Amino acid sequence: MSSGLSPRIDSETCNWPAEYVEPRWYAVYTCANQEKRVADQFVQRCLEHFLPTFETVRRWKDRKVRIQQPLFSGYVFIRLALRDRLRVLQVPNVVRLVGFNGSPAALPDQEIETLRTSLNPELGAAPHPYLKEGKRVRVVRGPLVGTEGILIRRKSAFRVVLSIDLIMRAASVEVDVADIERI
Repeated sequence: MSSGLSPRIDSETCNWPAEYVEPRWYAVYTCANQEKRVADQFVQRCLEHFLPTFETVRRWKDRKVRIQQPLFSGYVFIRLALRDRLRVLQVPNVVRLVGFNGSPAALPDQEIETLRTSLNPELGAAPHPYLKEGKRVRVVRGPLVGTEGILIRRKSAFRVVLSIDLIMRAASVEVDVADIERI
């Protein structure tokens, strides 16, 4: 029982704990460069998932190509009840569910919603090094209203870095300086 994978059953009612029956979002760690293949497998197995991507331009010898890359390399997000985690772990190229002490850790629904909203093409989401320190700001207008992050300046534009602490990854989105307030 020390692994944290065994459920704690209420002996009086014989009910499973809420995290085993209620679907929640989890981060799935994948083999290197296999995020899209894992996401395709989740589609085939009818598992609700989210693979945030961004568009980038790659230069080859004879041309430039626009391609979709994972925003967080090595991670796909999945919504499931923990009792169904075996369906995820059996997918080829899935390494593990991210967590602590052998027990998967759920992500807040709000973090996933913020990520989905930030993938709006006009916000220009892009990977960014994970930050913990800096000027904290809150977005007060626009599609990301209520979102908190760290303000940075890149060239002549302001960006807010959105961090996911569980996987220690971050992405930045472009914002208008009038749409933010200091926390």
